[in-house]
Amino acid sequence: ARLGAHRTWPARPGENSVIFRQLFDRESCTYTYLLADPETREALLIDPVRAQVERDVSLLEELGLTLKYTLETHVHADHVTSAGLLRRRTGCQSVVSSVAGARCADIQAEHGRSLQVGSVALEVRHTPGHTNGCVSYVLADQTRVFTGDALFIRGCGRTDFQQGDARRLHASVHEQIFTLPDECAVYPGHDYNGRTVSSVAEERRHNPRLGGGRSADEFVQVMDALVLSDPAHMAVAVPANLQCGWLPGDEPLRSDPRMPPWAPLVRNADGVPEVSAVWTHANLSVVRVIDVRRPDEWTGELGHAVGSQLIPLDNLGAAAATWDRDAPCVVICRSGGRSGRAARLLEGLGFRHVASMAGGMLEWRSQGFEVAR
Repeated sequence: ARLGAHRTWPARPGENSVIFRQLFDRESCTYTYLLADPETREALLIDPVRAQVERDVSLLEELGLTLKYTLETHVHADHVTSAGLLRRRTGCQSVVSSVAGARCADIQAEHGRSLQVGSVALEVRHTPGHTNGCVSYVLADQTRVFTGDALFIRGCGRTDFQQGDARRLHASVHEQIFTLPDECAVYPGHDYNGRTVSSVAEERRHNPRLGGGRSADEFVQVMDALVLSDPAHMAVAVPANLQCGWLPGDEPLRSDPRMPPWAPLVRNADGVPEVSAVWTHANLSVVRVIDVRRPDEWTGELGHAVGSQLIPLDNLGAAAATWDRDAPCVVICRSGGRSGRAARLLEGLGFRHVASMAGGMLEWRSQGFEVAR
């Protein structure tokens, strides 16, 4: 496939209700998958590649789609994801396994979680072994599975780095993928031989590493015998992908599209939207300021910002249930850790104008701003 090409496929049962494209990056031989609901025009991308971000944005625009999610099958070692760039440009949310270690992601996906765009739903299945944080995504009607590097067409991902474990990969594939219906289409994360799609029945029968009834012990022997060089871009790709594809020298994620320009927002390395103490002080009259510390801290040595409201972090979710999700809100704690978690919690609840105050009350006091006790 040429760089930037995309494919459409003949209709399978139920496919007329799904917009589907398979896209290819030649350098890394990575497949990116686009799925969308034809009615709502909401879309998701699985394993987007940073080098192809313009291709993907153009395709979304041409098809009139709104990107809701980017889904990673794992922390990649052979290419850099475009999740961070797409989040800034489109306002989508990034999804990574909860055990992958990429704290920048908006959604830390647990096994069994469902992700939905319109009527199109995908189930998250943890399939570790290539890396500790690998997941596969299964269409709700089980007609397709997107396996990342856990299972290739007639192969699988390597197991010799990034917490790789051959025995664990054997169990993942047999328990989470080979148990799907025979006709379920297998769409891998890569292919190096021009193949585009397989099926569960084919791989269960013909995969030379994992199929044909090969035992876990036999699979471990096969994988241990491989002598492979490191991926060419591993030293750059892994740390970048732990930051949602952000590279040294990239501009901070200012004016994040998920946050209309009500404040000079910066997303920190953990993906938390932040504003400064100076900005918060200057805008006390127009934003709700929530202090998420304990009551004894609120009345203690550091005091609290004049006009702020005390709601301890453990009580925040329940308290926010009746709040206006479009009203601007800044959360504060002692130094920024708890308020960062609070900001992400509120984002998850649908708040569109929320930020953590960087540096917390320590920074507030260092600026000499008024406090109350």
